[in-house]
Amino acid sequence: MVKKLLVDVDCGVDDAQAIMMALAAPDVQILGITCVHGNTCVENVCKNVLRVLKVCGRLEIPVFKGVSKPLLGNVLNAGQFHGADGLGDAPDPDAPGLELVQEEGAVSAIIRIVNEHPGEVSLVATAPLTNLAVAVKLDPTLPQKLKGLYIMGGNTDSRGNTTICGEFNFAADPEAAYIVLNDYLCPTYIACWEFTCHNKLTWEFCDYWLAQDTHKARFMKRIFQHSIDSCYSERVEKELVAGQGFISCDSYAMAAAIDDKFIIESDHKAVTVELTGVHSRAMMIVDHLEMLPKTHKAYILKKVDLERFKELMMNALK
Repeated sequence: MVKKLLVDVDCGVDDAQAIMMALAAPDVQILGITCVHGNTCVENVCKNVLRVLKVCGRLEIPVFKGVSKPLLGNVLNAGQFHGADGLGDAPDPDAPGLELVQEEGAVSAIIRIVNEHPGEVSLVATAPLTNLAVAVKLDPTLPQKLKGLYIMGGNTDSRGNTTICGEFNFAADPEAAYIVLNDYLCPTYIACWEFTCHNKLTWEFCDYWLAQDTHKARFMKRIFQHSIDSCYSERVEKELVAGQGFISCDSYAMAAAIDDKFIIESDHKAVTVELTGVHSRAMMIVDHLEMLPKTHKAYILKKVDLERFKELMMNALK
């Protein structure tokens, strides 16, 4: 059976890797890609998605421009890791233009596509959750029509990568993350920051992965070099966990959405987001003691099939 996906991205390098993974899966249909602020400005996100689709020969997939800033607070970006343009500052003079972006906005597209395919669409969110938060406020029935929601974001051990206790996607719009975790009562799967750190791949695999003699691999090597250099620098200077291996954060959420056997072990817990703490704002709260006044629980990934993950990553660049 074909898996129907709607993908919401802030297209940095790992979003590109996740999109290419889904495009390479034979039983997956991407109904649309919605763009939002995050790793770079939303205009760059749209351009980056179009570049990825062109490399993969899939420009027929519709791309929608979404929200350009968080519900509250300041815009963040991840230029230090992904490059100012989101794709490693490796420009392409032949990149598709923004005229290929759909006139319909991303939030409207999310609502329309899910309503056109009730019970069939899995929504994969690898970005700040602003588009999803606005969508559910406009159509509160939206979550009950989703087959599932797959999120890359949040954390379980108060280990931040952007603030002291906040992971980037949640820190970029804490209010949106709060709304989504509390209003989307569909099956929800979360690949959090600490999980990705504990399930990283080796740099040796990364070299092997990028050495494939294909147009896609050469494209990925160009856009990924900035991030690779950043990781090596952090490993040498700060000995960060993230620098000790290759982590394609967004690809874990995508793998969970496209491969039913990918998840080996998960925690099933109620979750929410802290909004008021001076140091803990944007931190994901996991209700181990079942004290939150809510019954909906999310599946928090703990252990996955890394050999299958490697296979999906390799196929993405073939």
